[in-house]
Amino acid sequence: MPLKGIPNFASENRTEIKNRNKKKVIMKITKTLMMLSALIFTAGILSSCKKEKGCTDPIATNFNADAEEDDGSCTYAQVANTVTKSGILSGNETWTADKIYLLDGRVVVPSGVTLTINPGTIIKGKQGQETNASALIVARGGVLLAEGTAANPIILTSELDNIQIGEKVGTNLSRTDNEKWGGLAILGNAPVSTQSGDTEGNLEGIPASEGYGAYGGTNVADYSGIIKFVSVRHGGISIGEGNELNAITLGGVGNATVIENVEVYATLDDGIECFGGSVNIDKALVYYQGDDGIDLDQNYSGTIENFIVIQGDGVGTDKGFEIDGPEGSTYTTGKFTLRNGLVKSEGADGTAGDYKDKAQGTIENVTFDYSSQGGSDQKVRAKYDAANACAPQTDALTRLLSGDLVFTEINAPNINILVYTSVVACESEVPASQTAAEPFYSNNGAGGNVATSIFSWTAASLRGQL
Repeated sequence: MPLKGIPNFASENRTEIKNRNKKKVIMKITKTLMMLSALIFTAGILSSCKKEKGCTDPIATNFNADAEEDDGSCTYAQVANTVTKSGILSGNETWTADKIYLLDGRVVVPSGVTLTINPGTIIKGKQGQETNASALIVARGGVLLAEGTAANPIILTSELDNIQIGEKVGTNLSRTDNEKWGGLAILGNAPVSTQSGDTEGNLEGIPASEGYGAYGGTNVADYSGIIKFVSVRHGGISIGEGNELNAITLGGVGNATVIENVEVYATLDDGIECFGGSVNIDKALVYYQGDDGIDLDQNYSGTIENFIVIQGDGVGTDKGFEIDGPEGSTYTTGKFTLRNGLVKSEGADGTAGDYKDKAQGTIENVTFDYSSQGGSDQKVRAKYDAANACAPQTDALTRLLSGDLVFTEINAPNINILVYTSVVACESEVPASQTAAEPFYSNNGAGGNVATSIFSWTAASLRGQL
């Protein structure tokens, strides 16, 4: 009997042994191939579950055709006829429509200098946060002549916008693409009411030592230029901790300045914010802002009329109006007017209005359309002295009751006035204040009659979004 595991050569010949060994080799190869196939299949599943990231914009220099998810790394070649601008302009300049002007950081029009921007000119701001944020700043005493036309508007947008010379809209950025650069700031010598009795302020995020961030003065009729048919897009950015630059910021701008036909499209912070001043604005569209549509501070005393604010869905929008009155003891008598407008919400976010800090002025012939939310209150702030038996203090509520804050011809179905206080210890005073305030607010008036057709030149209209 042969030993276990040793072939019986008496019963097997060499051919049979070779065939058996060959079968073993084939079986091992087959098993190895099956394992490799399984590994490859598993790797394919894993790779398909994890999307490749990269630049997905075809016009970018680093476009990745295999990328399924954009990682924000897109870079763009500087197109022909691009002029880069940075720092403080040294003399008068004219920017023309046959070039694209790239703002690299803050570009400042200083006192005594006039910047003329021709109709149809495109200006793009580079990306960058805080001290590196790009913005066009017109300092006190500087003049901006930006007179576009409906056929050839002046466009201030981001370097990421693929709009080219001669075009009115790009194709790669949407109404929710904001915070791509800073914005436009105009500063003047008109009165402002800042804290501690000061008559001057300094633009947020710009060190006072720079000089060109100061605004405010004594000249109600101060002149900072002419701004017509100007569209500011995809802006609003951080310029300092807790400070964001609005799409259009007006600090102490006087009423000799002309501002007509302006658009704000997709901005991170406020659409238009006025820090004091007396400038009037006619025909303004704010579309999809991240914070407030129109924000009035430091006792702005001008008139804004024929306006539309559309609060967008998914951009963190806050309020249609945010209104503050004087902050200090100087220039306390001026009153704002908001006339003939539409404030509308297209999403679940946003409040119709918030009136606080001694807000004083008139909201006249305005329609508030918050049907997507079923109504949104108009908040009127009340202030009480908790240490003195909750005695009322001067705030928006006292302005309302005294006739200094006026709502007239308001059309706002399902929107009521709401007295609001942050003084928790005095919340028991609110019901009586609410009862006193309600007769001063009526939401069954004529409302605004502003036609969207006057904004046919804007990005929002050209994209069919109005």
